[in-house]
Amino acid sequence: MTAPTPPSTRAAVGALLRKELRLELRTFQVIPAMALFSVTTLVVFHFSLQANTVEGSLAAGVLTVTLLFSAILGINRLFVADQEESGFDGFLLAPVDRTAMLVAKALALGAFLVILELIAVPAFALMLLDPNLTGAVLGQTVVALALADIAIAVVGTLVGALAIQTRARDLIVPLIALPLLLPVVIGTAKLLAPTFAAAGAAALPGRWLAILGLYDLVFGLLAYAVFDFLLED
Repeated sequence: MTAPTPPSTRAAVGALLRKELRLELRTFQVIPAMALFSVTTLVVFHFSLQANTVEGSLAAGVLTVTLLFSAILGINRLFVADQEESGFDGFLLAPVDRTAMLVAKALALGAFLVILELIAVPAFALMLLDPNLTGAVLGQTVVALALADIAIAVVGTLVGALAIQTRARDLIVPLIALPLLLPVVIGTAKLLAPTFAAAGAAALPGRWLAILGLYDLVFGLLAYAVFDFLLED
């Protein structure tokens, strides 16, 4: 009698990703909290800046910071179900590549970020943005936020896996994630500043596109290298 063939990494990633999405669809805990926090933050910015509209670097900074702070909520909850329901033990006993969980969790967090942005970006344009949200502005915003989402998803998954083993998870995640994501905040704000200029959207700065792309690559490789050991410890 032959032994069963272990599932491929792609199949394991698909199964884990479906589990994450179904769990969120059943509980609706992470995405509503992130969306509500982002809208609340935009309202705070609206009144604290004492300006009806913003543009250029200020607009880029407001949007970037709002999305980053909202993402912290998702990072905090990313591994909670696995910790509470012994999901780590079951996964470690399965004959699959350990990096499948890294990819699945990063994809799930990335999906949460995309849904968040579908709510937060229109709310930002409605409450604060001075230039109209034209096709050019929207296209460049999508490119910049896609690069930022990759970095946040990878770093967030790595930090979430590290912090879930501690009692002070809610404190550890922002204390570690925010410094690591500071280059992402700067790069995304620099990318979006010409897009939100009052005179009209200018081309995305190639230098900052390259910097964000390089950051995504470096941390993607770093997460791939250490996640296996982090999960087993």
